[in-house]
Amino acid sequence: MHDLFVEIWESLRRNKLRTMLTGFAVSWGIFMLIVLLGAGNGLMNAFMDDSDWFASNSMRLFGGYTSKPYGGYQSNRRIKLTADDMETLKNSVSGGFIDDMTTQVNKSGLTMSLGDQYLSNVNMQGVYPSTFEMDKLKMVCGRYLNDKDIKLQRKVIVIDSREAESLLGGRTDYERLLGKQVRVDSLSFKIVGILKAGNDTWSSDVDVPYSTLRTIYNMGEEVNQITFTFHGLPTEEENEMFETQIKTVLNNAHHAAPDDDGTIWIWNRFTQHLQMETGAGLLRTALWVIGLLTLLSGITGVSNIMLITVKERTHEFGIRKAIGARPWSVVKLIISESVTITVIFGYVGMILGLVACEIMDATVGQSSVSVLNESMRVFINPTVGMGTAVGATVVLVVAGTIAGLVPAVKASRVKPIEALNAN
Repeated sequence: MHDLFVEIWESLRRNKLRTMLTGFAVSWGIFMLIVLLGAGNGLMNAFMDDSDWFASNSMRLFGGYTSKPYGGYQSNRRIKLTADDMETLKNSVSGGFIDDMTTQVNKSGLTMSLGDQYLSNVNMQGVYPSTFEMDKLKMVCGRYLNDKDIKLQRKVIVIDSREAESLLGGRTDYERLLGKQVRVDSLSFKIVGILKAGNDTWSSDVDVPYSTLRTIYNMGEEVNQITFTFHGLPTEEENEMFETQIKTVLNNAHHAAPDDDGTIWIWNRFTQHLQMETGAGLLRTALWVIGLLTLLSGITGVSNIMLITVKERTHEFGIRKAIGARPWSVVKLIISESVTITVIFGYVGMILGLVACEIMDATVGQSSVSVLNESMRVFINPTVGMGTAVGATVVLVVAGTIAGLVPAVKASRVKPIEALNAN
């Protein structure tokens, strides 16, 4: 075994340029594969993070406008959703797909102040406690609204961390605000909780009990939206049929044509989630294909170099066989050189790829861009797991071994007399 290592080392040392060029192709292949997979993971993590602020199995309904006359009513009539529509949906939509349902009312253009600190253009949302789960809200401190707040019409309020910092003059000791009375226009509300701020930077939304806001501003029966979770609709086709059924039920309730698509606007978060999953899968496949093609170039380089090695060392192999060397010893020597090159330079490429991913995470992974006044992260944790990196390197080593097998077998079949006569 020692003699074999010495032979391999001497062969590689005598052909430094050839060895380095082959090693670079191998390292570059595994390096690019890991970097591409890391970038792809970063993009997909960013997509998933942007969709993580709502329950994926939920729909949100908004009132629209009729697009055709029906039942004595003119077209372009505004459809106003009401709290009664919630009961209509629960009782009239077949299939038992609907689980939990909630609604909200809004009052915008308000000013919120605490001492000499204030926020303008505040949007007050009257919501139910179930909003917390449906919108996947996260508490920083304190609590969210509860059923007792709704029943007693308490004047309590939940703000987010960005708004809390404004009221604290830039400080982040949010707990100081809990129990404080904050003024919203001429009204006073008790702060009971601080939420983690979302991605949007252009609006200031605060949550108060649905019953409180509706009573204070005498809002009547109209609601801004209806949100519900559902189950048992795994495909886009089933979701489309379900949406059609919802529109038909609500159109009948509001005296609109059953087939009028403009009356109710539906944001189906589940179909959006399915589309994002499909896009992520295509992206993942594309990155693997590109990475494997890059890796293939390194493997091809190994095979070509081994073929050149066999041709250059034909005379040497003839001498070996003439003095009694068996074909297997020649095959073992060629394959060992191939494996040595792929292992050493594959490992170097793997380490450099992992380092590049860490650098990408520390730089691009911490930046964000503004899209439609919303701050969005482009990359989140653009890294590759050690298992994936090691697995890709092992595949490279195995492929490098196979790539060296053909030249090795060719060398083992050279007849001593022909090899000795070769120039």
